Amino acid sequence: MRATGTFSAYDGTELAYHLVGEGEPLICLPGGAMRAAAYLGDLGGLSAHRQLVLLDLRGTGGSAVPADPSTYRCERLVADVEALRDHLGLERMDVLAHSAAGNLGMLYAAAHPGRVRRLALVTPTAWAAGVPVTPEDRLAAARLRKGEPWFEEAYAALDAQLRGVDTSGSAYPFFYGRWDAAAQAHAAASPQQLNRAAATVFATESTFDPPATRTGLAALAAPVLVLAGERDGVPTPERAAEMAALFPDVELAVQPGGGHFPWLDDPGWFARTVGAFFDAGLRSVRANGIRIAYRTWGDPAAPPVVLLHGRSGNSAHWTHIAERLAATRRVYAPDLRGHGMSDWPGSYTYPQMRDDVRAFLDALGLDRVSLVGHSMGGSIASLVAQAYPERIGLLVLEDPPPPFPADPRRPVPCRTDEVLDFDWEVVPATDAQYNDPDPAWSEGLTGITAPALLIAGGSASHLPQDRLARMADLIPGCRLVTIDAGHHIHHEAPEAFLAELKSAGCY
Repeated sequence: MRATGTFSAYDGTELAYHLVGEGEPLICLPGGAMRAAAYLGDLGGLSAHRQLVLLDLRGTGGSAVPADPSTYRCERLVADVEALRDHLGLERMDVLAHSAAGNLGMLYAAAHPGRVRRLALVTPTAWAAGVPVTPEDRLAAARLRKGEPWFEEAYAALDAQLRGVDTSGSAYPFFYGRWDAAAQAHAAASPQQLNRAAATVFATESTFDPPATRTGLAALAAPVLVLAGERDGVPTPERAAEMAALFPDVELAVQPGGGHFPWLDDPGWFARTVGAFFDAGLRSVRANGIRIAYRTWGDPAAPPVVLLHGRSGNSAHWTHIAERLAATRRVYAPDLRGHGMSDWPGSYTYPQMRDDVRAFLDALGLDRVSLVGHSMGGSIASLVAQAYPERIGLLVLEDPPPPFPADPRRPVPCRTDEVLDFDWEVVPATDAQYNDPDPAWSEGLTGITAPALLIAGGSASHLPQDRLARMADLIPGCRLVTIDAGHHIHHEAPEAFLAELKSAGCY
């Protein structure tokens, strides 16, 4: 869905905005400076999570040229953003600001802190707060690309431009993590989308008051995401960290291999990271070298329960069970690597996921938890209990794949064109571990010390139930219960599932 709307700014200038996708609106402020919002596209598929409201700043795209050119100044544009909020009838709004519009996003947040619910600054500049982007920054970042075939020509052009001696060459490749056909087409559209006259007014020397802006940002209660590209020089990740330090509630994310337009370099990574930030029900932590998104329910002071979903699932699949457990427990449900809004690093061994869970517990300061795992999540939970027994107070395994060589074996999977909300590479990786599990995984069952409950799905499950019984026999003191509901017990028979959790002391 793409539609266009208009509204009148404070001085009567008619401004345009474009709607992409459906759902709760996300106000998107384009950079450039003063580039039409068309270059943002659908922000790497972020429109699947939110309705993007792409504002054409005055004098760009479908917005009218103002009668007074001084209104192109960044601090004057704050009133246009406020007029858009009022036009849309939003009491508070989520805001994403890219590049030079990072200054506009900061000034708006400082001027109207009560109107900002969440603020994402994507590869922002922060002249408004006194954080510079220096020629040395840009050249140092550019030199990281020395192995690229276009490097020598583009570096010479960048150096000449920064010294002001020659602006005819193209340094565009340094703005992109990959200088491929998509990046080249994106760069080629820039001259037609940019209002150069307005850009010269946007950040004139008298525009900003950094001390005042810093004071305002230091008092901002809204959560902030600062997202930098690993390969970007505007800003470098180091400068982005300086910007992040301006905010009291902030997350800094550096996109691997990303440039100044990170949604082009890795759309999935970008959409998951930004989408998770703007999802009020999700939080994120860094654990074991990746970002793990998770949901919580219940009183933070209550005993903790951690729920691990199965393959192709995500944390939201536990919602009904979690809401019930939250009456007496603090519930945590992460998106496992390669799933949902967590990172999709491409490598999916059970030991990696085991260590992800341990690092997740560490990141949240969780000590002895009740650990509940469904299917693949049950395999991971079993390995956590084996490797880190001191962290597990109770272990519940819901119809987990038994850790014995498969018979029959799963065939090599064939990928389809279906759009998935998990990384396809999870499928062949986990199938291989299902067929040929590490012998240590079954041997380790005898060393599990936590009280354990294994809930089998019975005859309707695709898993061999006799092997689940064998698995339960190897775990000291494990109680085996069969709920004849198939593999997805907590979905198909939630009351029976909860009753077993209660009898185990988890509810």
